[in-house]
Amino acid sequence: MSLRSKVMSGGFYLAMRQGIGMVISLGGILLLTRLIGPKNYGLYTATFGIFWYLQTICQLGVEVYLVRHEGEEQLQIYHQGFTLLLLLGLGGMGISLLGIPLLQSWVRLPGFSTIAQVMFIGLPLALIGQVPTSRLERNLDYRRIALVELANQAVFFLVALPLAFQGWGVWAPVTGWWVQLIQTTGLFYWVSGYRPRWHWNHELIKQMLSYSAGFSASTWIWYARTLVNPLLVGRFAGLEAVGYVALAIRLVEVLGFVKTATWRIALATLAKFQGDRPRLLNAVNEGMGLQILALGPLLVGFAWVAPWLIPLLFGAKWLPVAAVFPFIALGSLTNALFNLHCSTLYVLNRNWEVTVFHIFHLALFVSASALLIPRLGLVGYGWAEVVALPSYFAVHLFLSRLMSSPDYEWSGLLWGAFAMALFAHPIGWWAGLGLLVVAYLPATRFKIRGYWKSIRGGAIG
Repeated sequence: MSLRSKVMSGGFYLAMRQGIGMVISLGGILLLTRLIGPKNYGLYTATFGIFWYLQTICQLGVEVYLVRHEGEEQLQIYHQGFTLLLLLGLGGMGISLLGIPLLQSWVRLPGFSTIAQVMFIGLPLALIGQVPTSRLERNLDYRRIALVELANQAVFFLVALPLAFQGWGVWAPVTGWWVQLIQTTGLFYWVSGYRPRWHWNHELIKQMLSYSAGFSASTWIWYARTLVNPLLVGRFAGLEAVGYVALAIRLVEVLGFVKTATWRIALATLAKFQGDRPRLLNAVNEGMGLQILALGPLLVGFAWVAPWLIPLLFGAKWLPVAAVFPFIALGSLTNALFNLHCSTLYVLNRNWEVTVFHIFHLALFVSASALLIPRLGLVGYGWAEVVALPSYFAVHLFLSRLMSSPDYEWSGLLWGAFAMALFAHPIGWWAGLGLLVVAYLPATRFKIRGYWKSIRGGAIG
């Protein structure tokens, strides 16, 4: 099988897992949010968002080194990664527990401290689970990854929903999350065949951290945007608004399963083209269109039916989600257009260029959020997403300086048509006319046939 077919096939496994997971997640979220309400869901997602960011910081990019390091697979590298992540997790847990009073004084969310204490002690377990996952990703074993992740997603709702029915409130998803965390770690160690051992090699640790320093800094800055909801929306708009934004983000993530799958295989596969710039550029051009084509219809379709579907499925009290959903969807759609730009820069070890882009994006997003949320409330978060969009021009410039400019002729037109269609409700149904134009372009039919042939294992073009 050709490399392109192998990559597309591996991506297909992840996309199928995400597709099935989308059905499970939508059904589970529907029931969970109806049972516990916006305030409890907002408290859970606010705490989880902070925990997830702490996990991202404490990983220090070690999992990236485990996936991308050159040479043959060596167990001592995984052992060193396990030892380092365990120590980082224990240290991060201690610091985060000490910092809870400071966080509580800022967010002013009732019940935050107690939930945070229970979740933050899971940090070491979450970190050591990255080692077997990295081993599977390095070997492109996405079938096993997909099966484990599907089982883990199912167990969350199997635990959380019965507890929510019994009136556990916010503790229902917290308990489900803990069971999921334990199962996730156990299953990945089992299916990967990796058995951890203590290992300490100063030179290897130095190599790991120096290799991943730029990537770590870049991801810390980028994922700091996830703190805007708990820290700014929570402070200025309250728990219910946090719940509304969190549900809108979750819906966008669930509907964007193809983009998630593409990002996960990008770092593990684009590295194979490091010495071939034309093939790298071709992969970016092809990936842009594929992600927009796969993501756009789902986001637009949901945006069109959201004002009727959300009250029907989640309850009338969740209707404000429909107002902020198109803005968050636009941010995700734009990210899909430039997703592989960042992946390519990472592969070429241009981590600091990505970091500069992330700083620019974060500065626009946070400053706009701080200015608009106190004045506009929930929708202010959405407009902050729009304000941050010009930052993507920076990552385009960085990639174009290394290679020639990516070809946006078709993918850019596709993005524009879907972006306008997202706002059909506030600006009128004429906003969807661009989709009709793109649908009848010969290039659209040609691209779709090419993608389908690659997924089925066709030859490299």
